[in-house]
Amino acid sequence: MDQSSSRFAFVQACWHKDIVDQSRDAFLQAMAEGGVARSQIDLFEVPGAFEIPLHAKLLAKSGRYQAVVGAGLVVDGGIYRHEFVAQAVISGLMQVQLETEVPVLSAVLTPQHFHEHAIHQEFFTRHFQVKGREAASACLAITAAVAKLPR
Repeated sequence: MDQSSSRFAFVQACWHKDIVDQSRDAFLQAMAEGGVARSQIDLFEVPGAFEIPLHAKLLAKSGRYQAVVGAGLVVDGGIYRHEFVAQAVISGLMQVQLETEVPVLSAVLTPQHFHEHAIHQEFFTRHFQVKGREAASACLAITAAVAKLPR
């Protein structure tokens, strides 16, 4: 599929921003390798993962984007149990794509164990790089598949 006129949105949570930034950077690099110019991708930040679904819905409803990607790191240790937040975010993203018929992809990770020490910081920094590339690959694949559907 020719991606030269396509636009994409990337919404990221700012909680553990230094780690989540890795996903964004890897996504941008992989999209460029897939033929999508940086100027075709709009970047958005929200405070935390809980805010991603609404932002994704507003972007999807705008009619401007062929796909929306959400990225965040949901960890235990906040006010809410991370299982609650993770479920709400993932369910919300699925609901957005079903309601808007715009592909919404998730690079929201919800590790069982995350601690603020060097080993976990390094592991999740590398893992978010992988997830960013995977999100780009899925984004390109699903938008190409959707473009082939009869309208």
